[in-house]
Amino acid sequence: MQIGAIDTCARARQRWRMPRRLLRALSAPLLATTVLATPLSAQTITATIDGTAKGTPISPLIYGMFIEHGGSLLEQGFRAELLDDRKFHFAIGQKAPTRPGPFRLAARGWKAVGPADAVRMDSVHAYASDHAPLVTLAGAEPRGIVQEGIALKGGVGTVGRIVVAGEPGAHVAVSLVWGPGAADRQTIQLAPLTTQWMTQRLKFAAHPVGPLPPRGQTPSVSDPSVSDRSASTDSARLEITGTGRGTFRVGAVSLMPADNMQGFRREVVTALAKLHSGVYRFPGGNFVSGPYDWRDAIGDPDRRAPRWDPVWSALQPNDFGLDEFMTLCGLLDVAPYITVNAGFGDAFSAAQEVEYANGAATTPMGRLRAANGHAKPYAIKYWGIGNEMWGDWQYGYMALDQWISKQGQFARAMRKADPSILLVAPGAMPDAMTGSGMAKKLTGQVVAEEMGKADWSAALLARSIGDFEILSQHFYVYGGTHYDLEQGKQVPDDSSLSFVEWSRKPANMVRVDYEHFQTYREKIPAMKRKPITVALDEWAYTGSPPGSFKNVPAYAWALNELFRHSDVFSMAGFTFAGSTLSASRTDAVLNPIGLMFQLYHDHFGTIPLGVTGSSPQPVRTGRVGGEIPNVNAGSPTYPLDVAAALTADGTALTVSVVNPSDKPQTLRLELRGVTVAGGGVVWRMAPGSATAANLVGREPQVRVERSAASAAEPLVIPAISVGVYTFPIQNAP
Repeated sequence: MQIGAIDTCARARQRWRMPRRLLRALSAPLLATTVLATPLSAQTITATIDGTAKGTPISPLIYGMFIEHGGSLLEQGFRAELLDDRKFHFAIGQKAPTRPGPFRLAARGWKAVGPADAVRMDSVHAYASDHAPLVTLAGAEPRGIVQEGIALKGGVGTVGRIVVAGEPGAHVAVSLVWGPGAADRQTIQLAPLTTQWMTQRLKFAAHPVGPLPPRGQTPSVSDPSVSDRSASTDSARLEITGTGRGTFRVGAVSLMPADNMQGFRREVVTALAKLHSGVYRFPGGNFVSGPYDWRDAIGDPDRRAPRWDPVWSALQPNDFGLDEFMTLCGLLDVAPYITVNAGFGDAFSAAQEVEYANGAATTPMGRLRAANGHAKPYAIKYWGIGNEMWGDWQYGYMALDQWISKQGQFARAMRKADPSILLVAPGAMPDAMTGSGMAKKLTGQVVAEEMGKADWSAALLARSIGDFEILSQHFYVYGGTHYDLEQGKQVPDDSSLSFVEWSRKPANMVRVDYEHFQTYREKIPAMKRKPITVALDEWAYTGSPPGSFKNVPAYAWALNELFRHSDVFSMAGFTFAGSTLSASRTDAVLNPIGLMFQLYHDHFGTIPLGVTGSSPQPVRTGRVGGEIPNVNAGSPTYPLDVAAALTADGTALTVSVVNPSDKPQTLRLELRGVTVAGGGVVWRMAPGSATAANLVGREPQVRVERSAASAAEPLVIPAISVGVYTFPIQNAP
């Protein structure tokens, strides 16, 4: 599997009308690109870089990521838990409801071992859920419960715990089984039970291919002989059975790889940490607006009641809450950004969440946090007030006038809990209101007019700018369709659409939002009194095969466009963090998207410079509106896109060059106001094909390769490539 369909985030991401219609259109599909026919010149293209035209420093948060529960995205993609329904929300033998699509939680429930009628659900002695399995024993016949389809990592043991109670005559064992033979199992005999719930620890050695050591001898997890004889599997099972007389009950059970990192998958954390993403947004998404309550997911994980998520039609065990999110942020060294429930939620609960996170241990909620093992306040700076509250698919959606009042209530309550926080408002510029269909519902017109009745963001800025510091904006772009303004719906792309124009789509979305924001700055007086920036805290492109290079030039072009407008965009949240990985249930590696984010973070500068050129982007023709900008995105270096920046210390010039064309291009750099000293280097991704892919368990087809470069000579830019050049600056400080 891919982590939460992550390489296939294109196919079924959180879409504007979710969950009303199954996996419907993503939030802001792009219109078809109509351009003048412009041949790709074989002549040398000149990019002029002006070292004196310095822009606003690029925020490190622009490389941020978005994560949400979204069915199994977090529980199977990030958490190391190997079991489904570990707290028995469903009855034994009951199949969990599932929905089509990659975000569904796997329907691996529990089954009875022995007679089915020997296991019933006891609601009188429940533990976390509304009931707990009660097993009636009958002598030597093993009876109990089993879960199949468990993934075990080769060479790595497993650890866990079980919450159990029973009568003295019950003898209970837990067995991990990975094959059909008698030797293909390890069994742990539990200590004598009592009628009171008690937690017992589990520890299994790495599962061997060959026979186990003699009974009573357990090999060490680090024993190389075990690792050499082990292999990963996704078809193991866990049996909890008893013999003897009487009954026993199971309240909760957990099983994780022994190499987990504070409850998270080691391979996932190791890969994501390479990105240095700056910020993670959580829990975000439509999930947060429904019956989600942050208080359900704090405290003892085994005692947290699982909840049914009506947005994604999936069970959430509430094992991934605020404290776990902060643990993940610590492991990845990123800033946390929390979205509160402003749908079915209330301002009081949001203020309590702020106090739980940031309050001193002497405050009521801070005291609760300390009791949960986190004495020091988290000092979370960024807080979002709701998710996409402008769309009628969102739980708790209301009219704009009512929302402005509610947003003010949230802002006042949350700032009272911590005056130092920065609040993010759920904005929607005309492109989002058009593509989502909300403009037509509100005004009868397909296209939302700037500053008009359907321009949600303009209303927030004009009427409630005091309630926030940052304006949120979301967009999702289709790779095979576009939103037709005349028809008011998604239609297939023209078959003649070039890969260059296909790759331009996300950058055009950035350009659209920039243009809208410039209008706000010009026409909304409050914007002159209070500086506001934009958090593009959900964005992605659909339509690429899992793990492929295809949309990497498009994403790199979009990043360049964000860099060009660093005065507007201060934060971003790519959907989803796991979309940068190719993963199985036991392994994970960076896919080409992840390599691109790592390439830019590690090698592109932070002080953007002006770039002009000799080859303008094609002039747009046709109707402008919705997701169509007034001016095509990109630098005047067609078909290349070029961005430049100085490093923070001023010692190097960096130049990003994206070539989405199917031919090599020649680029000459003309430098003004900056002089480079000697040769430089280029880090480049040029696999030779858009279909090249990096898939877990296979030899990677896409790599970042380093080679020498000279700014004094024309640069040959390979077809369908992304590269970042670095040149040392002469007489640098």
